[in-house]
Amino acid sequence: MSHVKSGGATAQGTTRPGKRRGVKKFGGQKIQTGQIIIRQVGSRVRAGVGVGTGRDYTLFARKDGIVNFFVRLGK
Repeated sequence: MSHVKSGGATAQGTTRPGKRRGVKKFGGQKIQTGQIIIRQVGSRVRAGVGVGTGRDYTLFARKDGIVNFFVRLGK
């Protein structure tokens, strides 16, 4: 008989596939209408001029142009 109680088996977490979120088009790149710029959770990055927001906060181009990111100061 053992003098130490056996511990429970550890359940190894299975690896799950990523959600493919993040920046799809970076600053300075050309973009066409409807192309996805950023896939994100919540409005971490807000839409600017010529950019639309999807139901899941995906940012997409409303017209052809060049991607430009900038920081708004004075919150």
